[in-house]
Amino acid sequence: MQNMARQFFGLAVLALIGTLVYLTVFSDGLGKAPAITVKTAQGQMLELDRPMKPVMVTFWATTCSGCIAEMPHLAKIKQQFGDQFELVAVSMEYDPAEQVEKFTAKNPYPFSFVKDTEGKIASAFGEVLLTPTSYLIAPNGNIKYRKVGEVDFDWVVQTLDQMTPDL
Repeated sequence: MQNMARQFFGLAVLALIGTLVYLTVFSDGLGKAPAITVKTAQGQMLELDRPMKPVMVTFWATTCSGCIAEMPHLAKIKQQFGDQFELVAVSMEYDPAEQVEKFTAKNPYPFSFVKDTEGKIASAFGEVLLTPTSYLIAPNGNIKYRKVGEVDFDWVVQTLDQMTPDL
């Protein structure tokens, strides 16, 4: 009986290792970013499914205290990585345009604000409903990180360091 338990445990460990190897080497992780194009603060068109540089897309609302609290931290990351990294803050469909405009005018953060007035961007990312929800997209369009709630800033900075080694 004890021998059978050891064999079962060994098979479980091998299955776990095999799954981890597959997810690490062969999988696209969290999948590909949707084929959505947004306009950056610099007026450039950015294709999220093939951005050519790391991009963080964060869904936010003016009524979301966590969203507002993390914006200064997001701004620091954008300033740290400069042009080698793009950050897009997408306001939710339900957030009144006047409120969003008032907030962005009062808080000129160094990243792009996009109004999702029809909910198409949130829908393309899998029906995002909760804020903040953030995605880190690699230059090849693969989603490397998805977080509902406030971002793990240390993890994001470490990952960006790996994606932008020449900085």
